[in-house]
Amino acid sequence: MNADLLARFHGVIPAGGVGTRLWPLSRASAPKFLHDLTGSGSTLIRATYDRLVPLAGDRIMVVTGRAHRGAVVSQLPELCDEDLVLEPEPRDSAAAIGLAAAILSLRDPEIIMGSFAADQVIEPVEVFQAALSEAIHTAASGKIVTIGIHPTHPSTGFGYIKTGQPLEVANAPSARGVIEFVEKPDEDTARRYLAGGGFLWNAGMFVAPVGLMLKHLKANEPLLHDGLMKIAKAWNTDAREEVMAQVWPDLPKIAIDYAVAEPAAAAGDVAVIPGVFNWDDVGDFAAIGRLNKASADDGIINLGEKETVRVYADSATGVVYSDRPRVVALVGIEDVVVVDTADALLVTTKDHAQKVKQTVEKLKADGATDLL
Repeated sequence: MNADLLARFHGVIPAGGVGTRLWPLSRASAPKFLHDLTGSGSTLIRATYDRLVPLAGDRIMVVTGRAHRGAVVSQLPELCDEDLVLEPEPRDSAAAIGLAAAILSLRDPEIIMGSFAADQVIEPVEVFQAALSEAIHTAASGKIVTIGIHPTHPSTGFGYIKTGQPLEVANAPSARGVIEFVEKPDEDTARRYLAGGGFLWNAGMFVAPVGLMLKHLKANEPLLHDGLMKIAKAWNTDAREEVMAQVWPDLPKIAIDYAVAEPAAAAGDVAVIPGVFNWDDVGDFAAIGRLNKASADDGIINLGEKETVRVYADSATGVVYSDRPRVVALVGIEDVVVVDTADALLVTTKDHAQKVKQTVEKLKADGATDLL
């Protein structure tokens, strides 16, 4: 890649979202991106940061909740203060990504930003980086670029990207136009998408010139744009915290897809690079089962500290986590999920992993916010 173009690239990692389907392991105080859920020895946010370093170097910004500052700094000690954006409260992805774009635009309006969620698992890393290189070249041609994932099954849990014609961008042979973003479909529609081809999963990865990102944000969400620019202008001053406290709570809550991606696609300003790497958003405990290699002897994935959490299985398989010294014995049960924490115990199966979110919603409705 051209060195001058590469020098323009800055990575952005929005690190938000609780991951309710991974409760009680993932909580508001310790969301899933702070955990090692793949058995790799690296937390999800650490792995995301490391994937970006070969292309972005130390030009990486993290946007996360104020409550997670200590944990993020501990896991990413090389992150400097000016690249750690702390949200007083969640205001959805358009505010998080838009603020990063606003701050970067005032540093250098020629910056190309790439936004990648902190809680995704991607491999092989080299294939992802090749796709990102194509995305940077395509963004430099004046596009907002998304990296779409080749569907492996007719998922109803993801939005889809309808792809258009090849764009013939230098150094980006797989770049195509985007006709539209479509909402999460029902199963029959998802099957038609896969059978007909031309559709990719929307993984929420965006690479774009900061000016173009802000142009569409201003056109579609002017109040959000103006508030973010006000915060950005105070970012490197003593007034940072005061302005953030004054402006942030009243910003509109909207996803980046609705605020920027969808209207930009309608205007012909969005391109896509198909990602041919393995991708998982680790949405539930069934995903953890897919991503971890169970013991060849007992078929059990032990997410706890192996020295203190001992799991014994007899004709049983599944996922076990405990945050305390514990012996867990499983007998005659397949694909079980056991999550044992100081104040909550979850027992379910991989087949019912998606329903954990409903339990969290019931706890919230009952006012049990101390457990969330």
